[in-house]
Formats: sequence, C-alpha cells, structure tokens
Amino acid sequence: MTSNTKPAPMTHTIDATDRTLGRVASEAAHALLGKRSAHFAKNQAMPVKVIVENAGKMHLPSRRIKGKIYTRYTGYPGGFYETSMEEMIVKKGIAEVVKKTVDGMIPRNKLRAPRMKNLVVNE
Repeated sequence: MTSNTKPAPMTHTIDATDRTLGRVASEAAHALLGKRSAHFAKNQAMPVKVIVENAGKMHLPSRRIKGKIYTRYTGYPGGFYETSMEEMIVKKGIAEVVKKTVDGMIPRNKLRAPRMKNLVVNE
C-alpha cells in the first residue's frame, strides 16, 4: 500500500565563493531535479529550494566573460540576437548568468519552469 503524502520541502544551499560557474550550476541543477532526495521521481518537480550564495564572488576568468556569447532567435527574419556574458552581467547581473546556465542543464519538458522557480541566486 502506498501513501500519497508529499515529501517535506528541503532547502539546499550552495556557496559559490571561488568556484567555477559550471560546477556551481551543475550542483544546483542536480539538486533541482530532486536527485539528492530519497523521494526522487522523474515525473515530478520535487519541493527542493536551491539557494546559491555569494554568486558575485564566483571565479570567472576574463577570457570566459569576454568570449561567451548568448544567442536567441525571435523567429522572424533578422531576429537573431547575440549578447556577450560581459553585457549580460552589466545589464542583468551575475544572477541571470547563473540562472541561464542552470536552465540549460534542466531537461526541456513541462517540469522545467516549476523547477526553475525554486532557484534563488544571491549576489
């Protein structure tokens, strides 16, 4: 007999001080997917809140900041836009870069948006 009780919400805190972007993002994505929980299920967004602390103190080489390009396409002719990581940090902050990186590591399905709502990035 199975019980229909939901697991208690968990909070996972990641300190990004002197760590690289990819390692912090992959740890956050792993936690958001619920793989750190004993109640893991592929078809459910787990009630896991992930907090990334000290994102401003993250180790980002200047070569990466200048060289990384984010692209998007509106679907219309001439609607291809490119933004460098440097511009993104100036306009939206390092938190947006971390969120975009984690978002790229989450599977592209209906659970992506509910999982990403549980990510909090503090600079």
